[in-house]
Amino acid sequence: EPLNEKFQQFQWADGNEELQAWKNGKTGYPLVDAGMRELWQTGFIHNRVRMVAASFLVKHLLIHWKHGANWFFDTLVDADLANNTMGWQWVAGLGADAAPYFRIFNPITQSEKFDKEGAYIKKWVPELKDLPSSYIHKPWKAPADALEKANIMVDQTYPTPIVDHKAARERALEHYQQIK
Repeated sequence: EPLNEKFQQFQWADGNEELQAWKNGKTGYPLVDAGMRELWQTGFIHNRVRMVAASFLVKHLLIHWKHGANWFFDTLVDADLANNTMGWQWVAGLGADAAPYFRIFNPITQSEKFDKEGAYIKKWVPELKDLPSSYIHKPWKAPADALEKANIMVDQTYPTPIVDHKAARERALEHYQQIK
């Protein structure tokens, strides 16, 4: 149960297709996808990417934090029930010392800040490995010639984002305002 009781009434989305895209590293956000693919292949995901991927699930997609907590617990080799549960509640904004509900990680700016050259992305999302670093964080904005040179066909070899960051952020804030 959420530590913050207000969240018992929170309207989470059903989003089964989005949940599967997140689990499979097919969200269209390279940092999120890299983290989810690393998790599946190795049982590990860097802490910064854990926070970004978790925030994406609960705030961009409005999918219940328990789905993410269960997936992480099942796939992490360092899974710890208490840390995992409390970490997910922290990211969702409903834990004991939770991040403020309005803190919504932007997966693009996080990627640009912490993986400027895209080395992490290129390792875990190999279909983007030939894309210049200037486009690696948002391949859907790359010009046609850069995509062609990198053998990328948007929506065929790599998905477009399953949700627009700005619209998702606004939707999440509206949902959180309802229980504030």
